Amino acid sequence: MQLEVDGEPVAVFNVAGEFCAVQDVCTHDGGGLAGGAVEGDVVVCPRHGARFCLRTGAVLGPPAYEPIRTFATRVTDGVVEVQSEE
Repeated sequence: MQLEVDGEPVAVFNVAGEFCAVQDVCTHDGGGLAGGAVEGDVVVCPRHGARFCLRTGAVLGPPAYEPIRTFATRVTDGVVEVQSEE
């Protein structure tokens, strides 16, 4: 799922029942991550294969070297909510 939080593109992934929200921009070249393959709690950038942890935003494989931003999530009455910065 893709959405915007405070004007920033965000991708939400269901990782074994836990919703993880991350910046939907690869730090390598600015491409979107929402269409990337998910392997456990890792998303693979569909453009050049950079790998990011969906729980922490950490870079797990080049060509990216900068982490992605993560957002807190919660489910309220069946709706996934993504927390913006305060």
